[in-house]
Amino acid sequence: MEGRIGIRACAASVDRGGPVMRGPAPLVSRALALLFALALGCAGAPPPPGAGERGVIRIAGSDTMTPLMRSWGEAFMRTRGGISVRVEGGGSRTGIEALIDARTDLCAASRAMQPDEVKRLLDRRGFLGLSILAAKDALSVYLHPENPVASLTLAELKGLFTGKIASWSAVGGEDLPVRLVNRQPNSGTYLFFRQHVLQEEPYNESARTARDTESVVEAVLADPGAVGYGGIAFGKTVRHVAVEGIDPTEENVRNGTYPLSR
Repeated sequence: MEGRIGIRACAASVDRGGPVMRGPAPLVSRALALLFALALGCAGAPPPPGAGERGVIRIAGSDTMTPLMRSWGEAFMRTRGGISVRVEGGGSRTGIEALIDARTDLCAASRAMQPDEVKRLLDRRGFLGLSILAAKDALSVYLHPENPVASLTLAELKGLFTGKIASWSAVGGEDLPVRLVNRQPNSGTYLFFRQHVLQEEPYNESARTARDTESVVEAVLADPGAVGYGGIAFGKTVRHVAVEGIDPTEENVRNGTYPLSR
């Protein structure tokens, strides 16, 4: 599953083998420049209710994709004088709702739009929108730097986040209570982790909810017993644990061996 950009009412194509979302992209691709140009063309058309000012491209959505969107936006603005690109996070669902309500020109999402969202977009705006696969990403599992656990299986991750494993000693760590740090339900990352790791089982109710990925990192860094998850581009100060013995590296994401690639 790749990072997606939803656009209001324009069409473009993007190379599906886009960048892995770790750190800023060095240059905006020609395809992405076309995407921004189309968004600007839409913004220059007669604005619907809730639309922003002309000459401004608004992007909202996935916190995981926010650093990449800001980097691409900054590069685009350097080549297009007088055009402003504004990027906001808030989660994939927040961005999709903003797209439906005409409060953004582009929606960056780490998941596909759900059927009911597509229907509401069509009912409200009169078009189906366009989903463009823009980049490949992966989730990392964050541990405190002092946590000695080197690798976790998918089954162990499921046990941790459903509450069936309550002590780190059960997975090769110290006799320390497991404290879960979760994302908000409006996050595409939250949904991906629940679908692919928990296999649709509910998260344990004891999990602390963090508003964004940076908050997850801060919570894990402050607690030796904490475990959280988020994009591999985040969390330079915490430990990114291996999953099924495979490290969350760019190479392993690109070649598809890392289990939490999307």
